[in-house]
Amino acid sequence: MKHLLARLRTAFSKPAPEPARQQEHQQTQHQQHEPQSDAAEDEVLINAYCTVWDFPALDFPHTLAGRRDLSDPELAPHLSGFVGYVLGRGDGQMTRNRYHAMRHIQRVQQHLSLGIAPAQLDAFAGWAQRANAIAFLNDGSIRDPQGRILLDANGAEPDDQAALPYPQQAWQRKQRSEQALAQRGFTPAASLPPLISEPELRMRAPDEIAARAFALLTVAVRAESLNGGEPLTPEQLFQRLPAAQAALTPNEREFMATARPSEEAIAKFGWRYEAAYLLEWALGLVDTLPFPDAICDVPLTSRTLLQAGALHAARMRPDSEILDALDQHYRLHWIVRQAQVQQQPAPAGLSADVLMERHHALNWLVRFEGNDWDDVDTPT
Repeated sequence: MKHLLARLRTAFSKPAPEPARQQEHQQTQHQQHEPQSDAAEDEVLINAYCTVWDFPALDFPHTLAGRRDLSDPELAPHLSGFVGYVLGRGDGQMTRNRYHAMRHIQRVQQHLSLGIAPAQLDAFAGWAQRANAIAFLNDGSIRDPQGRILLDANGAEPDDQAALPYPQQAWQRKQRSEQALAQRGFTPAASLPPLISEPELRMRAPDEIAARAFALLTVAVRAESLNGGEPLTPEQLFQRLPAAQAALTPNEREFMATARPSEEAIAKFGWRYEAAYLLEWALGLVDTLPFPDAICDVPLTSRTLLQAGALHAARMRPDSEILDALDQHYRLHWIVRQAQVQQQPAPAGLSADVLMERHHALNWLVRFEGNDWDDVDTPT
């Protein structure tokens, strides 16, 4: 921390860079929603991007120029523009810092614009670490909590010591996952980042999860019936699963309304049993989440939601258990995709399709990138 002031003084001791036309457009897109600064002339203006939902108190002198969270409709498009700015730095090649910065921005829940006197910069660094925040400065650089350059506006090499912040729980979970997978003979890349952790989490509500599970079961049963040559009509399914109809996504409604879906669509929706089982597990309706080396117990998956009073027995699992499952499935999914890149089969003991469905459901549960079901991504 003692070098933070020197770093920031350096940033403002030279003129701001003049990016190329495309980069200038991206930077304008990033800054167009910035709050107006009320900072005094001798203060450093810092835009802090925090991933924690309840960030720590600003316990040092400062000028608050602006603050917003995800309830502000302008924050999401602003963050999208910020991702574009990050991807446009330098030669555009995906580097470790660029990838981690992009993922950080996609998890941001609080954006603050602060004027900070030079004497308070060390206090800001401590706060930024606790708030899991990165900083954007007027010179166009993106910095870690200690003021070290993660991404330079002109694409210059970052500080070798710069590091994206992650809550301690995230690092601990990554370590536990790697140890658990190593015991099974799997070694994901150590460079894979930590994932979302408890201070950043806004889990979906149980009622929303239950409705999603009913919708998934409905499309999976229809796909199975079509594949078996004895198709069930949407009316028959909605009569048995009335809660599903209102919960269907646009893609699911199209599948249900198509009299003769393609074989690809039937196969795709047939795998939704796996996602439904994952949500049943998250709701506490089934006891265990087996290792993803085989398909789920389909009859059990169906019975669990069809039995009377099932949802009265639902008790959400602790957030920590769901986050543990996400972390392990993410790293296993990376292993499977690496095999696919090398045109090799999935390693023995792993099912690529089961991993895909579970990873999708887990990312939806934790609101990955804030997307609805049809748009959930599973990057590794």
